[in-house]
Amino acid sequence: MLHARPDYNRIQDPALNDPSLLSPGSTPIAAEEPVFLLRAQDVTAAAVLRFWAYLNKDGDSNACAIALAQADKMDAWPTKKTADVPK
Repeated sequence: MLHARPDYNRIQDPALNDPSLLSPGSTPIAAEEPVFLLRAQDVTAAAVLRFWAYLNKDGDSNACAIALAQADKMDAWPTKKTADVPK
């Protein structure tokens, strides 16, 4: 996975080396595929997920439900801050 933040490059998809971790029909995230990670501590993360679900409302309803449930968990996270990038 190619992260927007270099300090997140330590997070990679283990399914690249262990296909048994994949659900039927899914594929691993390629090492060079750009991804963007949102953390619950980001004050805007839950709203971004809800907007994503709204934009995908005509797509997979299960994916939207998962995103909305995750947004609720993010709202409940006790520590919040605005986004930053370590120097």
